[in-house]
Amino acid sequence: MTVTEGKPGRAALHLARAASLAPSPHNSQPWFFVEEGHDRAFEVHADAGRRMPLTDPGGREMVIACGAALLNVRTAVRHLGFRPLVDVLPEAADQRFLARVSFGAHAAPTDDEESPARALSLRHTHRGPFGPEPVTEALLAELRDRARAEGAVLQVLDVPEKVGLLARLVDTAERADRTDLWRAVELAHRTDLWRAVELAHRVGPTGVPVGACRAHPDLTLLAGRDYLGLSRRYTVSKRRRGVGTGIVAVLCTPYDQPADWLLAGQALQRVLLHAAGHGVMAAFHTQPLERPELREEVRRKVTAGRYPQMVLRLGRPPHVCPTPRRPLDRVLTRRPAPLVR
Repeated sequence: MTVTEGKPGRAALHLARAASLAPSPHNSQPWFFVEEGHDRAFEVHADAGRRMPLTDPGGREMVIACGAALLNVRTAVRHLGFRPLVDVLPEAADQRFLARVSFGAHAAPTDDEESPARALSLRHTHRGPFGPEPVTEALLAELRDRARAEGAVLQVLDVPEKVGLLARLVDTAERADRTDLWRAVELAHRTDLWRAVELAHRVGPTGVPVGACRAHPDLTLLAGRDYLGLSRRYTVSKRRRGVGTGIVAVLCTPYDQPADWLLAGQALQRVLLHAAGHGVMAAFHTQPLERPELREEVRRKVTAGRYPQMVLRLGRPPHVCPTPRRPLDRVLTRRPAPLVR
């Protein structure tokens, strides 16, 4: 793919800014965007160089993150008053070229279509316990509808036995991760402590702020990532675990190809934006989905044969901690418009 330097159009900047607000594994931001011509179309590409090779060897989580970015692009196009036209996986020879979005017919967005745009800057990933205020059944029903609209299923686990089973699978994977030296190193590189090195190499800020992961990872029923090695310093008693867990859910799809991962990312982000508009955030627990044998167990015993793409908790956080984003000139480039003869 040939791209060129140049000042991007205002619409492309708007779309790239929105896309960059998507969630990604450990805030790795594994994407880059290309403007075709001058605000003619907008491309979403996976940046394989930012994939975490041990955590995500097949690139599934990378594509899900790019799918979330794609949903943000669609949301931003609609906010500008146009219907987004999306071409998914437009070039079979380039599997990292995930989508092309162009501007369709002009139509003023409805209030329901504007709501996700207003929530773009409100959504943040939470790490740690949630506050005591509950998530209502009515909101959960709306979140299920948002996932279904994108072709995915948001399965809310309301049976204690299934929650307990999933918690055990998350715990098994997390314990294995904590004893895997190279995975621990890979994870450590995704915190503030490593960001100074990234900045020194001028690649832009990524990673998880230390302030966002200071809660002990074993406080909730589903074990969290131990970014700071807190589990090696002290343990949490069983009677203290579980408070602030929130609602446990699994996002899943009928099939498990790259197109399904991209679909899952869009469904996930549609759910997250609607939740954020109501003050509800998500915490992610994908550890068992990163180990094939445990992911298969989740598929068979928790999601009734559907493919689990994301494990999450939903709740109202006591505070939010935004994560940094790379500058737009690091994620957006241009390709010239084709000559018209």
